[in-house]
Amino acid sequence: MKLRYEILTLTMMLFGGLAHGQAVAAGGSIAKPGQDALPQINSLVVAADGSGQYKAVQEAINAAPTGSADKPTVIHIKPGTYREQLYVQREKRFLRFVGEDAARTVLTYDLYANVPGPDGKPIGTFRTPSTYIDADDFTAENITFENAAGPKGQALAIRIDGDRIAFRHCRFLGWQDTILDNRGRHYYQQCDITGSVDFIFGGATAVYDRCNITEIRDVGGPQTAPSTPQDQPYGFIFLHCHLIKGPGVKTGSSTLMRPWRDYGQSVFINCVLDDHISAKGWSEWAGREKTCRAEEYGSKTPEGKAIDLTARALWARQLTAEAAAQYTLSNIFKDWNAAQALAAKNQ
Repeated sequence: MKLRYEILTLTMMLFGGLAHGQAVAAGGSIAKPGQDALPQINSLVVAADGSGQYKAVQEAINAAPTGSADKPTVIHIKPGTYREQLYVQREKRFLRFVGEDAARTVLTYDLYANVPGPDGKPIGTFRTPSTYIDADDFTAENITFENAAGPKGQALAIRIDGDRIAFRHCRFLGWQDTILDNRGRHYYQQCDITGSVDFIFGGATAVYDRCNITEIRDVGGPQTAPSTPQDQPYGFIFLHCHLIKGPGVKTGSSTLMRPWRDYGQSVFINCVLDDHISAKGWSEWAGREKTCRAEEYGSKTPEGKAIDLTARALWARQLTAEAAAQYTLSNIFKDWNAAQALAAKNQ
């Protein structure tokens, strides 16, 4: 129990905004004579079996220098299960996590909202993330981010406060409140997300591109809970995603969204919806349906049949083809090329 309290104390310090760790220089790669100059890359290796420079992921994060677009830092994480609560500090810009296979490279912890802190009071949802990304310009691929607390209440697999954050071929596993897209611009490409009840939530602008989103609780619940600020043009955008009914989940038990704040936005474009999504499609929350932005276009069944949207909530909006076509990465992210961020080499 003493160790648990020490961890919780550290968690509260970190999430209160205090710096953690000092940057240490690391080696980079240099182009050969006669070649075009390539970005130099600081490369660190984490391996649970001791074959890398570090056995713990947080040790590598602490050792990573502050990067730049021309000299990012890549942390190669070898297959294994790393039970750590991770914090990517605000100053650790241009950091990349690279795994070999998401199913075999697992970053996990198990805090949940009702765990008592050092003062005896519950720590609350926002202090539970297994991984907390506070820095800008972070990317990850082939990694699992997990909160293993299970059905004990709110428990974040990841919290993201940074801007220009991108993931490819990653898994996000949790129960309630799996992903807190808190603020910034975030891009998820071909990722797997599991959870139940508001398991994608927050005020960020986030695009989920060709992702699998799986409801795992038998009685279902809202899949998203956006808190998009009124003056922010985009909230959560789901493009060509598949919303999957997990084993034992009841037909018609779930909805696409309930608005956490007055102007929360969730948009589903050309998505495949299993039959756990109800005919009504959307959930009210404290009258916020009057001002929220609930939008949908081109929803289909797994068999490819267009879903009948006539029974959808009257306050939700069915987009025209012309309106749906405006939801492009360049329109949403403006001066940030998310696809280019993921295309960078990981030497």
